[in-house]
Amino acid sequence: MDEYARDTKVEWREWGTAPFEDAAEAGKPVLLALTVPWSAECRAMDRGTYGEPRIAANINDGFVPVRVDADRNPRVRERYTMGGFPSTVFLTPEGEVITGATFLGPDGFRGILDSVRESWDAQGAAAGSVPRQLQDESPPAGELRPRIEEHMVEQLLGAFDDEFGGWGTDVKFPLPRTVEFALVRARDQATRTLEAIRTHLLDTYDGGFFRYSTERNWGNPRREKLLDENAALVRAFAHGYRYTGTEAYRDAAQRTVDYLTTTLWADDAFAASQAGSDEYYRLEPSEREGTVSPNVDETVFADRNGLAIDALLWVAAYTDDERARQYASRARDAVCESLVDGGEVAHYDGADSDTGLLLDQAQLLQGLTTSWQVLGEPGPARAVADWTIENRRQDGGAFRDGPASGAGLCNRSLHPLDATVELADALVDLAALTGEDRYRNAALSAVESFAGAAERMGVEVAGYATVAARLQQPQTLTVGTEAGTDLHRAALRLADHETTVVPEPDGDGTARLLDGDAIVAEGATPSELEGALTGEH
Repeated sequence: MDEYARDTKVEWREWGTAPFEDAAEAGKPVLLALTVPWSAECRAMDRGTYGEPRIAANINDGFVPVRVDADRNPRVRERYTMGGFPSTVFLTPEGEVITGATFLGPDGFRGILDSVRESWDAQGAAAGSVPRQLQDESPPAGELRPRIEEHMVEQLLGAFDDEFGGWGTDVKFPLPRTVEFALVRARDQATRTLEAIRTHLLDTYDGGFFRYSTERNWGNPRREKLLDENAALVRAFAHGYRYTGTEAYRDAAQRTVDYLTTTLWADDAFAASQAGSDEYYRLEPSEREGTVSPNVDETVFADRNGLAIDALLWVAAYTDDERARQYASRARDAVCESLVDGGEVAHYDGADSDTGLLLDQAQLLQGLTTSWQVLGEPGPARAVADWTIENRRQDGGAFRDGPASGAGLCNRSLHPLDATVELADALVDLAALTGEDRYRNAALSAVESFAGAAERMGVEVAGYATVAARLQQPQTLTVGTEAGTDLHRAALRLADHETTVVPEPDGDGTARLLDGDAIVAEGATPSELEGALTGEH
């Protein structure tokens, strides 16, 4: 049980089959509390709602209460979250959802308790239902077409906020994958969004990016700092610097690398998150010096570290930042040693950790393929990819998020789009790095398994259009030298960020840009390569 459970008076149970069996035997609903260590709202609900004696007694008498750390249990999170944390979810003994909400104060919680009890008394297990994303065995498949990329460009243009930057006119999320898509296809939108993120979400004193802003003008940010979100923004700013040469983008990336390698460094890899605190972050820098900083969750998660490895290596590639390179290498080695077994990736180092989750497999693979491109060091990239394809791909090419077993609705298929995009993107790189078409074929079938829904996708999943474009128009820059040479370093800086850079230690000393199988540019020196790629001879 997480350490914050002590702030409550509820007799919490651990997630597993036993609470559901006990609920069935007792004829009671299950109360599922999804919490995360970085959320101030979770702590407030623990103290103000679950810590209220009469509410706790009501829960203990009439429900089977189960508490889950959503960061440590992503399969439960993906099936039951109500859109934020805390998530309060009432379930039947079969795991079906009766109702749910996010934060509830004492009065709101009493109301929902009464409502659930009425539904349960009137309908019993029939009061529950299966969430829509779990009702279909397979996602909507289709064929990859150029229209997918065109549609996403239209979405960019239609959703962009011309006044404040970013996409949408309400809550503002950074959307780093969308920024990366726009860097190639709508650069003004990308740069204006990067500037807004840098201005409003970057903590210029302690370092790191806040999660998002609750206002259209990027005001009132949510001040939690998560490793995966910070890593994704480091990569977006690094790519922004690669395209524009804007020093402010490089500085934002490197400043965040400093934060990740200090505040979020946990011995040999990266810690998961730092909690938000409006009280702390509203202090002047001089006042912060004498104040305890928000708590850091030092759990090392495979997926988040994969993103961090990937991001720091692109910073190193574009800027020769030795600190970024060293810490990425240390994290890669530590994660592969402690969390990878024969290609199967554990979510974290613990006896109760899930293993073989699609997002862990995908994002660590992304870090490994980037390590191959930048350092010439693949680690267990092939093993991780092969295990994932063998154990998570279903008939038709879609990938499942985890094993077909578990308590509640974990035995139902879930095909997460975001994890599929991450996996397919890494497999495209791996195909180019190994020369093995089977990896590209696996990526293609994974992306096509969602193609039937492509016309309904919005800007928040622009990464899908990116990998679709990479599959239809693959570009590879082979470098006929070992990694680290002047020619290889130049290739990393000059290549489009959607192009795979392949170091070839036994090559002929020439770099060649391939569009499919056709050579479209080549050079044996950095200057020759630059001239060939830019058309400036």
